[in-house]
Amino acid sequence: MKKDIPIHKVEDLAIAIVPREDFIPNDEEELWDVYLLNLREEPIKSVLINSRGYGDLNGEMRRTTVLRHFFEEIGPLACVQIEPIQAKLFNLTNEYWVSFVHEDYMYDKKYIFVQGSIEESHFTTIPFLQRKGVMIR
Repeated sequence: MKKDIPIHKVEDLAIAIVPREDFIPNDEEELWDVYLLNLREEPIKSVLINSRGYGDLNGEMRRTTVLRHFFEEIGPLACVQIEPIQAKLFNLTNEYWVSFVHEDYMYDKKYIFVQGSIEESHFTTIPFLQRKGVMIR
């Protein structure tokens, strides 16, 4: 029964969106990079990430293509680049749904960057990269 299935909370994992080194504020053609950070002391396995954007843009509902990324294993205290993202997509809600296996249990969590949340006023220093960007834990 459903009540017999244990629910484990995802901890020590983060998604970060970081401008590239040649960052020019307000350039919509600018490419940024999306990273998955494993802040755990152990590796995670069979990592599947679905990414998509959606929302209202100039009065019209817009959706991006769903992209899927797979990593066999992400080591402890490590990060991997998921994909590039264009700055013009920051006007949409950007969602990253992460599923992975750790100690024979499958975890999943959605990380949602709401419209307008990816901007310099929300920058923090990203672990492992030592660069500024926006991060959700």
